Amino acid sequence: MISKLPTNLPCHVSLRLIKAYCNCGDLESARHLFNKIPKPDLRTWTILISAYAQQGFAEDSLKLYTLLRLREINPDKLVLLSVAKACATLGDNTKAKEVHDDAVRFGFHSDTLLGNALIDMYAKCQCVEDARRVFDEMTAKDVVSWTSLSSCYVTCRLPRQGLEEFRQMLLNGVRPNVVTVSSILPACSELRTLNLGREIHGFVVKHAMGGNLFVSSALVSMYASCLSIRQAQLVFDNMSQRDTVLWNVILTAYFSNKESEKGLALFYQMRNEGVTLNDASWNAVIGGCIQNGRTEQALEMLGQMQDLGFKPNQITITSVLPACTSLESLRAGKEIHGYIFRTWLIEDLATTTAVVFMYAKCGDLELSRRVFSLMSKKDTVAWNTIIIANSMHGEGEEALLLFQKMLDSGTKPNSATFTSVLSGCSHSLLVDKGLLIFDLMRDYSIEPDADHYSCIVDLLSRAGQLEGAYDFIQKMPIEPTASAWGALLGACRVHKNVELAKIAAKRLFEIEPDNPGNYVLLSNTLATAKLWDEASEIRKLMRERGIAKEPGCSWL
Repeated sequence: MISKLPTNLPCHVSLRLIKAYCNCGDLESARHLFNKIPKPDLRTWTILISAYAQQGFAEDSLKLYTLLRLREINPDKLVLLSVAKACATLGDNTKAKEVHDDAVRFGFHSDTLLGNALIDMYAKCQCVEDARRVFDEMTAKDVVSWTSLSSCYVTCRLPRQGLEEFRQMLLNGVRPNVVTVSSILPACSELRTLNLGREIHGFVVKHAMGGNLFVSSALVSMYASCLSIRQAQLVFDNMSQRDTVLWNVILTAYFSNKESEKGLALFYQMRNEGVTLNDASWNAVIGGCIQNGRTEQALEMLGQMQDLGFKPNQITITSVLPACTSLESLRAGKEIHGYIFRTWLIEDLATTTAVVFMYAKCGDLELSRRVFSLMSKKDTVAWNTIIIANSMHGEGEEALLLFQKMLDSGTKPNSATFTSVLSGCSHSLLVDKGLLIFDLMRDYSIEPDADHYSCIVDLLSRAGQLEGAYDFIQKMPIEPTASAWGALLGACRVHKNVELAKIAAKRLFEIEPDNPGNYVLLSNTLATAKLWDEASEIRKLMRERGIAKEPGCSWL
């Protein structure tokens, strides 16, 4: 087809043909014809560059623009608008700055239309300061300018600054449109500023914007994020159009608000009303069941998902694996591992790391180690997982060895890494090595937190060094937590140290007065020391405070 294209046509005819080819999407023919023109004029360059950008060929658009500049042809505003859009599509920060420099060089930097495009371009490139500079250089700013800047801040995870620009917009007498409102409401969602969200909702009602799908969707999402489920449902029910994404937002909100019954009811309503379910719908209900302790139901939902022809993705798998962990269902875990292997999800780092943890929690440390050894990539989370896996199985020496291998691999440890290693030292009574690891933390610019201090207390207490543990607690630079005092109290019972048990229990009664385990532990410690009267007094204190120990249960 291309070989039959005419050549040596007059410029105005070539221009019309190129435009026609671009309009019908035949960019290959348009480019072939363009290449036959000895010296294309700026208008011809503009048509082809714009067509590439509009039809999703951002890289080709930028390459053609580079060629234009190499031929020392000065761009006009239309060309710059197109390449700004191409940079935004690619998120190419380097090219974005070149386009901005050209806009300044050729005197277009103060143009409102181009300025708006440049702000959006920098927003897509995550360059907030450059977007701000473009905005400040503009002599005239319209609603699109303000919307682009506030949206840029929100997109770049700076919601407070986004809301501040929204406020400045109002102070400058610029009235927000539906795009402004739908782009600023996510800032309220992220900050969970319900009152401000309600004020914006009032503005929406006053200016009859509620019929806009994007505005209503943003309102539903805002109320759901702020856990104002009733308001979210009201907005949702009044919408004339509801897409699957919006149903998923409400569905997730119910589970996040611990209203799993309503969440499940809504999910079944979606199925009964013929709402098109997608992977996110299934992930929401499976993840929601896990969050709310409905682990068996989560596995049932996974089965239903597959029966209806949906394929679990990486999010599904990492959501459902904790169900196998909670139920200690090694068989279900192995089935999911098999699915991961068959569908090549084994290459996904987060998924494989979840498998490592699942096997460890289900009691098969050897399989956990084997999966870890087969991982082609290992990040900090993966190393932390295998270290804690060994620690929980009492393999402290192996945890220390893995920690050293982690450092040798160049992977940087974080706070959780040291918690995992210290836990392993504690379970294996490796006191000296644990203290060395604790001292090593500051070499990696990690300041010990409550968990690390509690691990050291547990380490000393398990080793029978109760006085040392108590002395360590007293010298802690932060307020000792229930975990620290609890570790000491538990060890006092084992080592029959009544005096320290009373001190630890007294502090625990202040920190968590409604925890029956602390009262029972002190009472049992006193009873072991044959201090029957004092043990009886603790039981009496529990009754007076209305604290009851939950009865134990067994699967046998």
